Amino acid sequence: MKKISITAFLILFLFNSCTKNAVTGKRSLTLLPESEMMAMSLTEYGKFLSEHPPLPTSDERVQLVKRAGIRIQKAVEKFYADKGLSNQLQGFNWEFNVVDSKEVNAWCMPGGKVVVYTGLLPVTQTEEALAIVMGHEIAHAVARHGNQRMSEGLLVQFGGAALSVALSQKPALTQQLFQQAYGVTTGLGTLKYSRSHESEADKMGLIFAAMAGYNPEVAISFWQRMSASGGQKPPELLSTHPSDETRIKDLKAFMPEAKKYYKPQ
Repeated sequence: MKKISITAFLILFLFNSCTKNAVTGKRSLTLLPESEMMAMSLTEYGKFLSEHPPLPTSDERVQLVKRAGIRIQKAVEKFYADKGLSNQLQGFNWEFNVVDSKEVNAWCMPGGKVVVYTGLLPVTQTEEALAIVMGHEIAHAVARHGNQRMSEGLLVQFGGAALSVALSQKPALTQQLFQQAYGVTTGLGTLKYSRSHESEADKMGLIFAAMAGYNPEVAISFWQRMSASGGQKPPELLSTHPSDETRIKDLKAFMPEAKKYYKPQ
């Protein structure tokens, strides 16, 4: 009886630690309270912006990013509300900023804290292609992929200690783990997201962009340009993606599903 009780407890614990993906229906294990991740996000996002001052709102590139971001934000919020899953977005306080950097990158921290690098914009070229990237990065946040990566990192580095314990014992390493989990830095020399996370974000991003009124078909030409822009070394956004051929093939295969959500504005 004791063994059965312990087993039942572990099963219940693991089930309650899983988050259901609103798009795919899959469950994923997230051991860290999202409230703690958002609290750390506020700190790290503010620190990043203090070290990399964002461009002023008057800059047309900022207006472009904010316009695409707000459209996707509204579409995502409506989608989750329609499914009765608005609680998964609890605590989100969206922000969209642009920093001047040649790096071809963008990322989204917990709570909808988004940064786009100016180096990405010559590759996106259009608002629709930019929406594909932002949809992809926002998908990582709402699917809690970073939480999963952070959980793995804490397990490896601290044996699964609580985030607060890790912060008090080794704040610098914990900060690195967080930044690396969300693509802000590659200082630990490990991968940002797993390939399964990247593929899932590709598909979710297509749907989010489509729901916001952006044609998901532009994703094909965008990812082709993105791949070509890196030469022999792929940009950070591509570092953990499947091969170019596999990614494009998967996107094309998923396109009919994504287009079901497309309503031009």
